[in-house]
Amino acid sequence: METRVAVMGIIVQDLQSAERLNGILHEYGQYIIGRMGIPYRQKDISILSVAVDAPQDTISALAGKIGRLPGVSVKTAYAPV
Repeated sequence: METRVAVMGIIVQDLQSAERLNGILHEYGQYIIGRMGIPYRQKDISILSVAVDAPQDTISALAGKIGRLPGVSVKTAYAPV
């Protein structure tokens, strides 16, 4: 199956969702190239960047699960085909 490379930008405003977010990322660990998390204490949020290489539907499913978490927003940018 053909894969796509993408980067997901994630903002966590409700830090109680962080544990579930980490669980979801662990579920999709085989597709994750790398991730970086930055706590922004002045604004009481966390900012994550997750690079993935996965089939299009898998990336969409991952973004959907993350986006349904309370206080979490996600945007995905894809590398050109």
